[in-house]
Amino acid sequence: MSNVVCVEHPLMEHSLTILRDKHTDTESFRHHAGIVSQIMVITATSDIPMTEKQIETPLAEMTGHHILHSVVFVPVLRAGISMLFPARNFLPWAPVGFIGLERDEATAIAREYYQKFPKNLKDKQVLVLDPMLATGGSLVDTIDALKKKGAVSIAAVCIVAAPEGIELLSQKHPDVRIYTAAIDSHLNEFKYIVPGLGDFGDRYFGTL
Repeated sequence: MSNVVCVEHPLMEHSLTILRDKHTDTESFRHHAGIVSQIMVITATSDIPMTEKQIETPLAEMTGHHILHSVVFVPVLRAGISMLFPARNFLPWAPVGFIGLERDEATAIAREYYQKFPKNLKDKQVLVLDPMLATGGSLVDTIDALKKKGAVSIAAVCIVAAPEGIELLSQKHPDVRIYTAAIDSHLNEFKYIVPGLGDFGDRYFGTL
């Protein structure tokens, strides 16, 4: 699909393999989740608006470039928080919106329990952070909510995605670009990504 960007990089492959390994401990999982998240955010902001800026180096004047303050991060709670910290290392000034979605384990349908977005989203580049794109329901609900608040330029930044989730999100929001480090095989009967890496939030926060 033209709206899907599958990011490839040796560092990504290395860290993603460690994330997938069921024997990886919490500390290592967090470390490598940060590495993958930073590579994903770098890729997702490759077309971020910039302006020229005149500066002086220790030796001469020159024209440099300055990133416009046009990005908003929206992590999908709870797992999306894991991608927020690495993202803000690059853009510490970026406003952050939050949406809380809790998955019903019986139906795999997400229920919204919290929402707080910055104002003036129309002129912003919104990056929705959610490490696992499984059924796609949570991301669809998040993007629905963002568009109701005026957001126009939206991208979904994931780590692992299932074809079913990509298909649903592409159908509901064909204007949203999807960045992912891996497109896995399928969802199992419990709506978990296969081969996947298990429950990302539980593994990251140590709540297994």
